Order: sequence, then structure tokens, then C-alpha cells
Amino acid sequence: MSNELITIERLVLEQEQYYPDATGEFTRLLYDITFAAKIISSHVKRAGLVDILGSAGQENIHGEEVQKLDEFADRIIRQAMDHTGRLCIMASEEWDDPIAIPDHYPSGKYVLVFDPLDGSSNIESNASIGSVFSIHKKRSNAERGTLSDILQKGTKQVAAVYVIYGSSTMLVYATQNGVNGFTLDPGVGEFLLSHPDIRVPEQGDIYSVNEGNYAYWESGMQKYMDYLKSPENHLSKPFSLRYIGSMVADLHRTLLYGGIFMYPPDSKDPKKPSGKLRLLYEASPMAFIFEKAGGLSSNGYQSILTLEPEGLHQRTPLYIGSAKDVKMAERYIQDSGR
Repeated sequence: MSNELITIERLVLEQEQYYPDATGEFTRLLYDITFAAKIISSHVKRAGLVDILGSAGQENIHGEEVQKLDEFADRIIRQAMDHTGRLCIMASEEWDDPIAIPDHYPSGKYVLVFDPLDGSSNIESNASIGSVFSIHKKRSNAERGTLSDILQKGTKQVAAVYVIYGSSTMLVYATQNGVNGFTLDPGVGEFLLSHPDIRVPEQGDIYSVNEGNYAYWESGMQKYMDYLKSPENHLSKPFSLRYIGSMVADLHRTLLYGGIFMYPPDSKDPKKPSGKLRLLYEASPMAFIFEKAGGLSSNGYQSILTLEPEGLHQRTPLYIGSAKDVKMAERYIQDSGR
């Protein structure tokens, strides 16, 4: 960690000097996110001591069992954001429809899309979990936003953020200026700059995927996997497998160490022919972070950021990580379709 104490607010305020039209609203929006993250982090670290572990006894719109901590994180984020006057509309992975800003609160120019708690099925095993945020500017003329304000390409993102709740709590955010990581210092209650100007290694030697689904993948993906495990690949040694099963945790490692994270479609689940991960809540914000850090993202054929969202809970395959590794994956996948 840097010896100089630099908070998120300070870093963004310093960067605002390069934007004459900046009003400070974006800085305050990021600070709202950090406030919610601190509250969630404090409860995650006490998860075994308070009544917040286990199932909430219901399923979300994706047919997945909702955990108590999912509900808590979703509520905390909404309550931290809905009254500030900085947002015109929100969307959460846990909600069927867009989340309106209450009429008695002012409306702003930003749009927030979020996954309140990624990897929540790992809570009871004490594995790292996280939150993911995507920020756009309102493009409609509606004062309080519309669905079209949410359904924007990843290239239109103003910023993307993820928070990982692990041995320490870390927040990584990306803007057009690059990617920076902050670690929560519990002693002072602030996120302090610990990983300035993060860059993804151009090539790595780690792959991250649920290899138990190998039999259900298309042939190109199977051939790429065989290539990674072969001592005759470009490294002249097999890649190492690292897979936690919590997307934020797996992608955090990939961002820092390089390599490739993959979530391909598989034939065993006909309800999800386009993969499992959600474009708006997971793939798009993570793709923005990786591409601003010098990495690449893909659905196998094009950058995740260029995909046109067609629905609030649209899914997509995801291949993301070091530029050379993602390009190699695309080559195998595209060759198999010819």
C-alpha cells in the first residue's frame, strides 16, 4: 500500500481538474457506493455471529435461492442511493423490473445497475464474495429515467466498480482515466489507494473455469481447454487452474495476475443457451474494468462492451482477461463454428 493516504474522494477530485464541466456529482456518487460497501463489509465479516447466514426461503427471478445476505446487500445499496438526487433510475439483479427513484426524492442524471452480492452461495463456506456496479448517464428526456437508460452498451459506461469482501475489503473502479484499487482500512474507516493504475498482464498462465462442465461445451471450447492443459502450448507447460466459483473473486485474481476467466454456454441447461452470467450486472461492468486496464473481454466473437442489451436480465458467455489469452480463446471458438 502507498505510504501516502489517498482516498477515493481525493483521487477523483484531483482528476476532476482535467474536466472543466465537472460538477462533483460523480465524486459524490462514488462516495455513496463506498458508504454502502462499508456497511455490507461490516456485516459480511460478522456473518457467522448474526442472523444473516442461510437462505431467505425464496427464489429470485432467475430461479436461484436467495440468501439473507443478498436481501440485506440489495436493501443497503438502494437505501444509500435512492435519496441523493444523483440517480434517475436503478436496476438490481434481484429485481424483475427497474427500480424507480421515489417521487419525494430528487432525480439526477446518472443510472446505476448493480449486482448486490455476487457469489452469495459461497457465504457459508467463508469464500470471498463481492458487489458489482455499472454507472451510465441518462440518455432519455424522462426526468426519472426509463428502461432505455438502463439498456445501454458497455461502451457507454461512465464508470464500473466492484467490491471484494475477502481477507480485506477492496474496491476497484474504472473510468476513462484507468483503473485503481482501494483497500478498506478498518482503523480509519476509509478506502485508501493501494493499487494505483492497475494493468492486466498481456499474457498469463492461469485459467479459471468450471471444468466440470467440459462434456457440455461446444467443440471449440473443448479444444481450447485441451490446448491450455497441454505442455505443447505457447508456454511449453500446462496452464494452472484456479477457480473459486465466485465471479468477483476469480476475476480479481485474473485482473492482478493475468490469464483468462471463462463462463461458456453449455448444452446441459437448455434454459440458458447464452450462458449464465448477466450482461448488465456482471459481464459489462467487469469487461469495462478489464479493457480499461489493458485486457480484453469477449462473448467468443466480439467485445462484451459492444453488445446491444435487449433485456434487463439478458445473459451472455464471457471470456475475459489478458489480451493474448482472450484472443486465443476467440480463435478456437470461431474456428469451431466454420
